[in-house]
Amino acid sequence: MALNVPGLIVMLVFYALVLLTGIWAARKSKREERKTTGDKTEITLLGGRSINLLVGIFTMTATWVGGGFILGISEAVYNPKMGLIWALMPLQYSLSFVLGGLVFAKPMRERRYVTMIDPFQEKYGRVLSTLILIPAIIGDILWVACTLISLGSTVSVILDLQYFYSIVISAAVAIVYTLLGGLFSVAYTDVIQLLLIFVSLWLCVPFLLLSPIPSDITVTSFNHTHQPPWVGVLEVEDVWRWLDDFLVLGLGCLSFQCFHQRTLSASSVAKAQVTCFAAGVVILILGVPPILVGAVAASTDWNLTGYGLPSPYERGDTSAILPITLQYLTPNFISIVGIGAIAAAVMSSTDSALISSTSMFSSNIYKKIIRQGASDREMLWVIRITVVVVGLAGTGLTFLDKSVLAFWVLGADMSYTVIFPQLVAVLFFPISNGYGAVAGYVLGALIRILSGEPLLGMPPLIHFPGSGLVDGVYVQRFPVRTVAMLFSLCSIPVFSFLFIKFFGWGLLPKSWDVFEVNRKAATSSRTIERTLTTSPKSEGSPQPVTDGEEVEMSPRDTNESLDGEKQRTSPNVASVSSEPQVEGELDEQHLVSQQLIGTRL
Repeated sequence: MALNVPGLIVMLVFYALVLLTGIWAARKSKREERKTTGDKTEITLLGGRSINLLVGIFTMTATWVGGGFILGISEAVYNPKMGLIWALMPLQYSLSFVLGGLVFAKPMRERRYVTMIDPFQEKYGRVLSTLILIPAIIGDILWVACTLISLGSTVSVILDLQYFYSIVISAAVAIVYTLLGGLFSVAYTDVIQLLLIFVSLWLCVPFLLLSPIPSDITVTSFNHTHQPPWVGVLEVEDVWRWLDDFLVLGLGCLSFQCFHQRTLSASSVAKAQVTCFAAGVVILILGVPPILVGAVAASTDWNLTGYGLPSPYERGDTSAILPITLQYLTPNFISIVGIGAIAAAVMSSTDSALISSTSMFSSNIYKKIIRQGASDREMLWVIRITVVVVGLAGTGLTFLDKSVLAFWVLGADMSYTVIFPQLVAVLFFPISNGYGAVAGYVLGALIRILSGEPLLGMPPLIHFPGSGLVDGVYVQRFPVRTVAMLFSLCSIPVFSFLFIKFFGWGLLPKSWDVFEVNRKAATSSRTIERTLTTSPKSEGSPQPVTDGEEVEMSPRDTNESLDGEKQRTSPNVASVSSEPQVEGELDEQHLVSQQLIGTRL
């Protein structure tokens, strides 16, 4: 097969369009920087918290509709051993967005965090939070590799372009426009990319359904025609494993920085929540075309096509079923359009991973640990260098292993079993402390590693009920990842409480209290006592707090109003804050004040 020159030209035109959009957004970012007198790194990392609602919905959706999303759904539907019942990514992501809007968007946006690592540094300190940050950055790098691999394999099928060139060109374009404009470039290019994904995928669908070669997909959905029904069957012994997969994708993406970056960049809490809810609807619509592609592929007699026999499944080409189906069942120009959709999906996910990991490194490691006095200009250069390093690292991994699934499993596992329980605990468990965080971290990771992973060649050392050998490979049918996550989540408050008591009762010497939970507990008690015994002042004289009054607390950042709403500040909290404070006391008092909001005294 010769190089598909028209297809290559279309691809280059698309890349040029995306790059020009990124350059335009970069100029917009520069104008915003000149207008602001505050932190200029927020312009680069969060778009100055001024991303409008429509752009926010586009960039939230485009971030998750990546190459793995499109190719993975088609692959699962076509695979005779899986089927539609295992291809629920659109539903999982939709529910995840809704849950994120209901639970996580409000507290994260109200406290004006820059990254999802900020609450960890606020509560546990800079060093311990690095334990959470490292797997988060590694997950983003693996995500870059995963998306680029999906593009390389697709382009090589339809355009007959070498794998190396398609990977390098795509990575270079994504790095350049992310480098120039930060989140502004990422968000506005996501608009172009999502529109192309939507139009291209739905344009391919009629040609596939009207092709005379495939059988009627409504007939093959529940009948064995050319292969088992594409709807699939969920066996009783696989129910727990199915539930495990559902929760990994449904909850795991809530612990990716790129999700929180979209909510934190919104201009208000309400817009952040609406962005999540709307994206949950749009992603369901975008999940339909890949399902139909997989269904058509499963309903096709491949001996009637130029592909011939054996079928893609028998040849081991299941992962490339979408480009193969477009190549042999649609006109040439339609298959080229389909490649544009996949390229757009890959670019939208790659740039999101780049700006996500860059945000965490520059804000949480460089600015808060390495160089606390770094200037805005210095930070901008750190951001640019980090974008290049992360992009090159992800691109380099694509040449070590071409398995999209292996990278995806590793990244999703780290997010779900390690980061998700930690994020829930730091936001919603007031008792959590450094000891509980370390215990949960180690216990969750240990259980997951000992459970094994066939895709990564890791044999299990823990054998859960219902598991056994399948085709010579030991398969854990028990929900091992969810078990690891729950053990981690439960151990955080339990060990936090135990260590508070151990130090409080003198069972452990106070000199061993490296996380200073004993001192912080004493600080919390003093703060609560002062708050309960001191009333709001009127004309300089203390007055008793009467039953039924509410204590209104100040926002975390008193220099910035939250979403334009005026907040009243309680004088008794201000009096506590005005006293000399040791390291960590301010964060503890803020935590206590958050607990007291709305409490009747």
